[in-house]
Amino acid sequence: MELVLDFERPLVELGRRIETLRQTERASGLDLGASIRELERQSEALQRQILANLTPWQRTLLSRHPARPYTLDYAAGWLTESNELHGDRAGQDDQAIVGVMGSFRGRSIMLIGHQKGRNTNENVLRNFGMARPDGYRKALRLMRLAERFGLPIVTLIDTPGAYPGIDAEARGQAEAIARNIMEMATLKVPVVACVIGEGGSGGALALGVGNRVLMLENATYSVISPEGCAAILWHDRAEAPRAAEALRLTAADCLRFGVADRLVEEPAGGAHRAPEAAIVSLADAVEAELNALSALSPSELTDDRYARFRKLGAIDDRGE
Repeated sequence: MELVLDFERPLVELGRRIETLRQTERASGLDLGASIRELERQSEALQRQILANLTPWQRTLLSRHPARPYTLDYAAGWLTESNELHGDRAGQDDQAIVGVMGSFRGRSIMLIGHQKGRNTNENVLRNFGMARPDGYRKALRLMRLAERFGLPIVTLIDTPGAYPGIDAEARGQAEAIARNIMEMATLKVPVVACVIGEGGSGGALALGVGNRVLMLENATYSVISPEGCAAILWHDRAEAPRAAEALRLTAADCLRFGVADRLVEEPAGGAHRAPEAAIVSLADAVEAELNALSALSPSELTDDRYARFRKLGAIDDRGE
């Protein structure tokens, strides 16, 4: 059953009316073109109005929509001659993070990202995209493999956060995340990080140290989820919309603050409405960034990455 968010319902209802008219036209032979075109005009106007006034909380809900493309969808749409690689070489293979090596528009790359599920069984397998330490060690192994063969690395970030369970903590969750952040800073190949859905806390940062950070238009990137923030500040998770406003977690906010380098527009209505178009749109942006980064030497790549993150949080002359 299709998930329809509250603010999408008017659009969905208009879409259903349009489809009903088309079916009636085909079945009866009547010319209903004028009525259909008028409803399509109303739908386009309403869509522009809704999307222009989305709140941070509404964009958070869009970033979590289960029909958005996930990492394996991008891999299928982007890569040819591809192979998924498994395991952290320490006995574990966390399914919340996947790594695929393949050819992307004429160049070989390593694609690494969080993977969620679309139903109960898949979410159990993928742990809702929340990786344990094994997943981050797997990701780091694949990054080092890519570096060894001179392959650019593209990461796709889409997680509520790293898994906070006791077993994950016992196996060194914090150390695994910290090591990834440290090791990614030293990689001698281009790294492009893309936030395609939720960019939650350290679980996102462990794949986020790139020369360039891209965000889809309705993606979010934050130190904590709105619900978690609301529970801490106001002891009430129902205050999540208020927290989302305060967190400045939207792609537009992140671009303004320099947390993201590029905002990638989504198809009309969001990536979940036209996944194939969203996959192509992000591919175009990634290709452009890789083309630019390919001109840099290994030392220039690490210097560029260091400089990018070093300036985050800097205070300007006005004290802002």
